[in-house]
Amino acid sequence: MKVAIVGTGAMGSVYAGLLGKAGHEVWAIDIWEEHLNVIESAGLSVSGASGEYVVDGIQVGRSPRDAAPCDVWVIATKAAVVDEVAAQIAPLLQQGNVVMAFQNGLGAGARVARHIPEDHIVIGIAEGFGSSLTSAGHVHHEGMRLIRIGEMNNTLSERVRHLEQVWLDAGFNVRAFADVHLMIWEKFLCNVTLSAPCAAFDVTVGELMADAAAWKVALGCTAEAHRLGLAKGIEFPFDDPLRYVTQFSSTIPNASPSMRLDHLARRRSEIDVINGQVVTLSRELGLEAPYNESLCAIVRRRESMFH
Repeated sequence: MKVAIVGTGAMGSVYAGLLGKAGHEVWAIDIWEEHLNVIESAGLSVSGASGEYVVDGIQVGRSPRDAAPCDVWVIATKAAVVDEVAAQIAPLLQQGNVVMAFQNGLGAGARVARHIPEDHIVIGIAEGFGSSLTSAGHVHHEGMRLIRIGEMNNTLSERVRHLEQVWLDAGFNVRAFADVHLMIWEKFLCNVTLSAPCAAFDVTVGELMADAAAWKVALGCTAEAHRLGLAKGIEFPFDDPLRYVTQFSSTIPNASPSMRLDHLARRRSEIDVINGQVVTLSRELGLEAPYNESLCAIVRRRESMFH
């Protein structure tokens, strides 16, 4: 299978590494020249929960058109550039090609669908990886708890079942879901709990949990997101959202969410599609979200000073 990973940051590099190791023709598409040069000349180094190894033979490109045509396009960029990337992929698609949208927060599928017909799109949700790029050409991941995939139309199709097997064979823990909205919201609760709090307090997940006052703030964010989900008709499979996110968080104590990593690198984060979405959507329904609103203000103020 020919697979293009568009956006080989931390998670994109994990996808490229395991799929390449499994023998697929993998293309790493990115604009970070140093990262691509190392992958091309010395291979992609992977360390962490999947082992320690180097994957040779990954092809590199600076634009989706460099890799076309591909059986599967994995969009693993930040939310801010999804529209641009989807628009670049759209004219390259052939019948039967799949576009897998992997982003944090809400609305990833809708953003891709502005440019690509829904019958090409599969939603992907990765959780519990705690991934980071330690240097150009080297990705580390603390865990690899689960990847959820599903169709935009909430059906458990033969195509999704096939993709599930492909990713399973590559070493991922993958489950195909019929209810894509539920799987997005389950991950969203975890994103909201850890993203802005870890960035604002400048801590790892474990350090956040060890600080009683900071963890109380994080769980306040969880409660607001859960209340919003219930108001929007999401039927969560658990009764206690605080226990759910606590159990999840305890599996990746050494991880730093991408929002904190962005701040350490003085980059703007995805605050608008994660904690910011709790604030925006709560207001639309007449709900308050003071924990998320306060952390959004802190994060945005800090980002306003980045250059």
